[in-house]
Amino acid sequence: MSVDSSTALPTSRPEEGTESVWTFRGYKMRPGEFNTAMVHFYRGEISRSNTWRQRLDNTTNWAVVATGAALSFSFSDPNHHHGVILLNTILVTLFLFIEARRYRYYELWSYRVRLMETDFFAAMLHPPYKPSDDWAESLASSLLHPEFPISMLEALGRRFRRNYFPIFLILAASWLLKGAIHPTPVTSWEEFVSRASVGPFSGALMLAIGFVFNLLLFSLGLFTIGLQHSSGEVLPRIHFSLGETWRNLRGVGAEVLPRPDIQLRLPIRHRQHLTFIISPESDAIAQQVMRQLKRGVTALHGTGMYTGQPREVLMCAIRPTQVNQLKEIVYDLDPNAFLMINQVQELWGRSFDPLKVKRPATRRAGAG
Repeated sequence: MSVDSSTALPTSRPEEGTESVWTFRGYKMRPGEFNTAMVHFYRGEISRSNTWRQRLDNTTNWAVVATGAALSFSFSDPNHHHGVILLNTILVTLFLFIEARRYRYYELWSYRVRLMETDFFAAMLHPPYKPSDDWAESLASSLLHPEFPISMLEALGRRFRRNYFPIFLILAASWLLKGAIHPTPVTSWEEFVSRASVGPFSGALMLAIGFVFNLLLFSLGLFTIGLQHSSGEVLPRIHFSLGETWRNLRGVGAEVLPRPDIQLRLPIRHRQHLTFIISPESDAIAQQVMRQLKRGVTALHGTGMYTGQPREVLMCAIRPTQVNQLKEIVYDLDPNAFLMINQVQELWGRSFDPLKVKRPATRRAGAG
């Protein structure tokens, strides 16, 4: 935010006793002004997600038009070879990859929109009439460190099931139908295999390639059903895990039923940081971190091997949005302090995610 403090006017300074929610260079913002800024931000994210949604529709339209043109050309003249359908299949596959990539970008903007809808606007409508504790942290983390909410594999599977499944099904059926009845119906399996040949590639090889290709596509759509990291699509609040369902089906007894997973929060993980601070002003730094960042600090006793002097090493876990604030605290108290910030894979307990342990399921006695 590029604002010159020498020319800025204190138009947003609240009156005495008014609670402020944001401060920038000494100028505080009222809660009403903060809400206005969030509404404008929400409108901007809505516009951006709609733009990427239109780009998704474009690739689907290209695939439909290309498929219709290829089938019309292939069946319009008996002399036209069904290799046109194969080329169109490759082209539609390329469209699928392009659309999956665009879908990941769309999910990024859509995640922010859904986060504001579920944790900011909806919180104004039902008790306790306040946002959840971590919604602002999640939104700020997405802005500071943008990450795709879903993987490329899930994006491919979801777009295939939603849009491209009937297109590939029509292409596969048309390719087989072209070889079977066009221009005349085949009278034997050998004749059908012979018609499937393309250039130097035999018909048996082309049939095998077509079978494996379509098997991989349909397997992709099937085995990504359980991935529910998409926030832009309208997903059921209760869904079943395929793996858990299959394990339960193998059990014995009517009481062994798949337990539904309730989606109450948008499933996304954020990077956390573990920091180490070495400074003679360790006590003052620890007090400021606990007061300003509301984070616990642990003092580890160490010894400087070069000087042989005892040192206090402060260890503190913080969120990504608190990194700059921690640097300011350390710099103000000791510009020569040694500060190390590590990105950790997982961080559990206290004010972070609650510690969860997945225990192996116990089978009923006599089952199996």
